Amino acid sequence: MLVYRIVHKKYANSLFAGGMEGRWNSEGKKVLYTAGNVSLAYLETLHHRRGLGFNNDFRIMVIYLPPHASFLDIATSQLPLNWRNFRNYNACQRIGDDWFDRSEHLCLRVPSAVVPENQNVIINTLHPGYKKVKLVETLPFTPDERLEEVIKRYP
Repeated sequence: MLVYRIVHKKYANSLFAGGMEGRWNSEGKKVLYTAGNVSLAYLETLHHRRGLGFNNDFRIMVIYLPPHASFLDIATSQLPLNWRNFRNYNACQRIGDDWFDRSEHLCLRVPSAVVPENQNVIINTLHPGYKKVKLVETLPFTPDERLEEVIKRYP
């Protein structure tokens, strides 16, 4: 299985996880956030950049997950009604931290807060199976600037 990440070029050549806090992890839990396709990776990154825009310094990371990678799947129906709200990160973080700490599954597959009908894949970089996760290639990323302009119009 392939998953995708869009990052600044200085981070594009290694599968580094700094342990920054995110929707599905508390600070210090070293995970990689990926998306099931490039379009979702773009929307996720665009959302997190708050319309700051892209330039030629961004890359698409194509990441290989081994065929027997284990997943813990979380459905939208398992989440609180307002899980997408920024104020409710703690509900999602509890789920992600529990998954990370148990280390039973390499990956946590969750609905995207941006497009819940699509899924993000969070990878536990401390799981024993992480050794088989590989960066397949890094591709240039040239997004359409019209989406960035739309995002900039909204606070």
